[in-house]
Amino acid sequence: MPSDNFSLNDMSGGDAEEYGSGVAKDLEAVYDIPVQISAVLGKSTMQVAQLLKLGRGAVVELDRKVGEAIDIYVNNRLVARGEVVVVEDRLGVTMTEIIKSDRG
Repeated sequence: MPSDNFSLNDMSGGDAEEYGSGVAKDLEAVYDIPVQISAVLGKSTMQVAQLLKLGRGAVVELDRKVGEAIDIYVNNRLVARGEVVVVEDRLGVTMTEIIKSDRG
């Protein structure tokens, strides 16, 4: 089974030191903080009565179209949009757009 551990270098493909002489060293303090990542394919709203009628094989229509970008959340905050990919026999997400935060 593949490891779920990775580094920022694994994601960027480059050396973390290239982002500034002291910046990478300063960020080391947060490397081990766990975050929750969610990829949302779409959303739907229905009444409880409709929900209770759902059974095996039921299809719930989502608010997204095929090929439309999915939302990627980190700790319940929208940070990116991306596409679903298949890596060997597992699903993954590739980020296609980073969402800029209003907080500064």
